[in-house]
Amino acid sequence: MTLWLILILMTAAAIFAVLWPLAQRKPLRRGSEVAVYRDQLDEIVRDRAAGLIGEPEAEAARIEVSRRLIAAADAAAAEKPAPETPSLWRRRATAVAGLVLMPIGAVLLYLAIGSPDLPGEPLAARLQAPAQNHSIENMIAEVEDHLAQHPDDGRGWEVLAPVYMRLGRFNDAVRAYRNVLSLNGSTAAREADLGEALVFAANGVVTAEAKTQFDRALKLDGEDVMALFYLGMAADQDGRRADAEAIWRDLLAKAPPGAPWVAMVDHALNRKAPQGGTTAAPGEPAAGAPPQPDINAMVARLADRLKQDGSDVAGWERLLRAYMVLGDRAKAHAAAADARRALASDPDKLRRLDEIIRDLKVEG
Repeated sequence: MTLWLILILMTAAAIFAVLWPLAQRKPLRRGSEVAVYRDQLDEIVRDRAAGLIGEPEAEAARIEVSRRLIAAADAAAAEKPAPETPSLWRRRATAVAGLVLMPIGAVLLYLAIGSPDLPGEPLAARLQAPAQNHSIENMIAEVEDHLAQHPDDGRGWEVLAPVYMRLGRFNDAVRAYRNVLSLNGSTAAREADLGEALVFAANGVVTAEAKTQFDRALKLDGEDVMALFYLGMAADQDGRRADAEAIWRDLLAKAPPGAPWVAMVDHALNRKAPQGGTTAAPGEPAAGAPPQPDINAMVARLADRLKQDGSDVAGWERLLRAYMVLGDRAKAHAAAADARRALASDPDKLRRLDEIIRDLKVEG
């Protein structure tokens, strides 16, 4: 009932907008410009007498207003009489059309293409619909399009960077964190975030560039947990296990109750390198590799993403490299087979994949 009442009011407003001009028998006339300019001349005289303006300014104003007054008088003399209003029968015909045909046409059009009997959708369902109809890939694409047009939006890069990390797009995350630092300024957390992205992009190796980022973070905050943890990992990878353990034990000693990162540090502290050198046994992390839960989660996310979209050759390369770093040759073999099936329809990508498999010695 409310809907029909709204439609009736809207129709009545439209009819009124059509009929109102037809009810005016005479066209609206503008005020006389001549009278206006004469009033302005009188006002100039009064202002000069009151001392509000000087004689030179008053004279200049009088000349200008007089010029406009003469032009207005000439235009009024040459003005043609206004055209006659439409005849009475024409106005009546238009009024009838607006009064009768417009509402009838509107009702017929609504009944033809509208849905008057469609029940209202609950607000909760309407609010949830966009999230259901937009995949995470589409939402990321929208943000990327926005940033392509507004590359100086530091807040946008800061939102997108951790999403790239969760999706296993580590090179994109590195680029995003670099933009965050450039646009939003340096903080300990941002420096450490970039360092972590560099570590993940290097398949768990704390590179010299990543170590530089962690050093910068510690200069800004000497207690930054992420920077200290990865510097301990760098020491471990360099063969300085004692230094790494000292860093990690100090972190655990200072950890507040319930800190979520305690398990990660404890795992790194208690991880033992496999006997007989740095080569890891199948399924075990290599010496100096990052904590097993972290790298496993990273590899698992990347593998899941490639199951959804196997067209990413760079993604397959990262997955194969990660399996080889972990020493899990069986999973590397399986991933290579999956990659070949996913890229079978694209000869160029398949050729690139074969080169990657050969360089990594996956099948060697």
